[in-house]
Amino acid sequence: MTALKKYQKLECTGLWRSAPDAQRREVVVNFGEASLTMSDPATELALSHWSLPAVERLNPGEQPALYAPGEDSDESLEIEDGDMIAALGTVREALGSTRPRPGRLRGSVLGGLAVVLLCLGIFWLPGALVEHTAAVVPPATRAEIGRLALADMIRVTGKPCAAPLGRRAADRLARRLFGNERMTILVVREGVRRPVHLPNRQIIFPRAMVEAADGPEVLAGYALAEQLRARLQDPLIPVLEHAGLAATFRLLATGELPQDSVDGYAAQLLQGTPALLTDEALATRFGEAGVSATPYAFAVDPTGESMLGLVEADELGGSEDKPVLTDEDWVSLQGICTD
Repeated sequence: MTALKKYQKLECTGLWRSAPDAQRREVVVNFGEASLTMSDPATELALSHWSLPAVERLNPGEQPALYAPGEDSDESLEIEDGDMIAALGTVREALGSTRPRPGRLRGSVLGGLAVVLLCLGIFWLPGALVEHTAAVVPPATRAEIGRLALADMIRVTGKPCAAPLGRRAADRLARRLFGNERMTILVVREGVRRPVHLPNRQIIFPRAMVEAADGPEVLAGYALAEQLRARLQDPLIPVLEHAGLAATFRLLATGELPQDSVDGYAAQLLQGTPALLTDEALATRFGEAGVSATPYAFAVDPTGESMLGLVEADELGGSEDKPVLTDEDWVSLQGICTD
């Protein structure tokens, strides 16, 4: 999308319709690096996000220009601004070689796609394609892929526990540890033996660990460690590696990942081995969060031998200036699966 730099921060007004039978409403249209955002002009609240590669013009040559996020979408957007229409036209031209064109024989289309995929496989290694795609996926699409990954996880674990007081305590723990990063802590009854993380900033704990922990500092430690692993590698990358080259290329070209391409990812994730973390990285992150590393270290290794470096680097020495959770919230969190 380097050809589109001149359009960065481009905005205009438009008329957006959420469904064919819905009333049109005026919105502010923002042209971003990878997405088109429609926002309420009064509240600045985002109403819809469209992946730029997926935007289709429904009435070429007519005015005002009419767009949709795909031919089968219920949403539509009318735009009269010439600069915005030109920007969206540039997107279509840039991606024209990846879309089927009327009048071409089916064999030519399939052959052209095969050549593209072959070139990607030879000249642009699959790993590079996955990393590039993960880097340019807009937040709304990332959130949708995170939802698909969680749905696949639920097939193995069942729905996350949701006792109201326990859910509130989990949210408070997440805010205490992660602040504005808005990560979510979920607890499931079965199928998980250790904490794991998914795209869209989701950390999943097994019920048994929550109920057996000596205190919230232990869970806080595991959550911070899982966040570090998510920082080491974008959680979207292993999902795309599981989905495969064709699905990843489709996501890059159209902004959509086939739903069935995520099937089985949860089982693969649960069978994997968590990435190793250095004592230095852990000690730094615990210090940033204001959480003692010692309870976590002895939970990982009751003898303390393999975690000695982390214990010695623990500046808080087993105590925190600010409690991780109140006693009441801790009891509620341990009972999150009693609903």
